[in-house]
Amino acid sequence: MTDTFGLPGGYEISTDPDRVDAERVHRWLSTDAYWALGRPREKQDRAITGSLNFGVYATASGEQVAYARVLTDRATFAWLCDVYVDPSVRGEGVGTALVAAVREELRPYGLRRVLLATHDAHGVYEKLGFTPLERPDQWMALHFDQEDPGTPSVTGPHPE
Repeated sequence: MTDTFGLPGGYEISTDPDRVDAERVHRWLSTDAYWALGRPREKQDRAITGSLNFGVYATASGEQVAYARVLTDRATFAWLCDVYVDPSVRGEGVGTALVAAVREELRPYGLRRVLLATHDAHGVYEKLGFTPLERPDQWMALHFDQEDPGTPSVTGPHPE
């Protein structure tokens, strides 16, 4: 898919990790993102450090208005996560342009797939080429007990 989704005027996208406003990203995610509510700052900082980061910034002020990060081996696989757009700029196309920029940044790596999880933004991702897993029954997850991170825990129904 080669459709492009232009970033609205007045904004710029950067992958420079030094531009990430870590405090702002932590506040967004830990207080307003259903998947990261309560995430500790130290954990968010480690996530930023270990990821390929994308920020959208207001060109006039330099203020960060959106964020996404990618975990990848840059050869076969990537996981897109923590995509967040500040409520003040939602509906302007910033999120779509951000994810399109992520897609284009990853394209040269020749990855087999880029995965993500979403509860409420399927439409945004679908117009950028994302589709539901064809065989979700082939995928599994290992969940760790947050009280004892070294111990895998069973989530969902317990086996009989």
